[in-house]
Amino acid sequence: MASLGRMESSSASHPASYTVVLRPALAEPGDSARRGVLRTALVEATGEFGASGYPRYAGEGVQADIDPRTRTVEAVTLDGAELPYGWVAQLADG
Repeated sequence: MASLGRMESSSASHPASYTVVLRPALAEPGDSARRGVLRTALVEATGEFGASGYPRYAGEGVQADIDPRTRTVEAVTLDGAELPYGWVAQLADG
């Protein structure tokens, strides 16, 4: 219960929106470049926390739990379903 209080108190400091970028997964082991953009979505804070414990964002068919400290997408759905096989979700720079 104490950790939930910490999450709630930090919710005031997380950004109001992010741009989520959906890309193909890494092509080869050790390949650092993810090529191409399959879809982008502007997501806005819902004021709720997802099952992951991080703030929930939603918009343009994407729902994402995002860790504002590390800027990591911890959980994501696309049009109400899991991402297609081979897709990854990241946040746009900036």
